[in-house]
Amino acid sequence: MTDKSEEKRKMTREEAGRKGGQKVARERGSEFFREIGRKGGQKVAEERGTEFYREIGKKGGESRGNGRLSEKVGQRERRKARTRA
Repeated sequence: MTDKSEEKRKMTREEAGRKGGQKVARERGSEFFREIGRKGGQKVAEERGTEFYREIGKKGGESRGNGRLSEKVGQRERRKARTRA
């Protein structure tokens, strides 16, 4: 017999975000995401100007920040790989 706490574990933020995004996609469709992306881009252009887009376009795939996020992602992927092995 399994313990109740094992059956009903808490959902991680990552899982909750994924499930929420999938639900929105099912209910509203991909056009919704295109529209909010377009609106967000317009707002950024109004607030920061076209020079901002030139700068981020030049950077392309360059890394930014101190790399903590990429370290966390790498750690998580290594953990997943160990559990699969």
